[in-house]
Amino acid sequence: MNNNEELELTILRKAESIENQRTLADELGYSVGKINYVLNALIEKGFVKVENFATADNKKKYKYLLTQKGMKEKILLTEKFIERKKREYNQLQKELKEIKL
Repeated sequence: MNNNEELELTILRKAESIENQRTLADELGYSVGKINYVLNALIEKGFVKVENFATADNKKKYKYLLTQKGMKEKILLTEKFIERKKREYNQLQKELKEIKL
């Protein structure tokens, strides 16, 4: 799993609670441009659907929804992430054992 996949997973996990791209960028420590780029890629892949609030005073406010395809991708990326973390954990356990000897 590379950094871009980790960012995609994070955005997929937070998709339905994204207030706006700037807030998400600040929260995750990325530029708004990077968040916009990744979010648009997820939309193009069909993982996220975007709707604007027709009844909102601010017509530029959007709601991001995870599609069924997006949910499957979120599960796949989560499994990859967990496997990587397990490998890292096992490697750290091994290093710790060696240090204690």
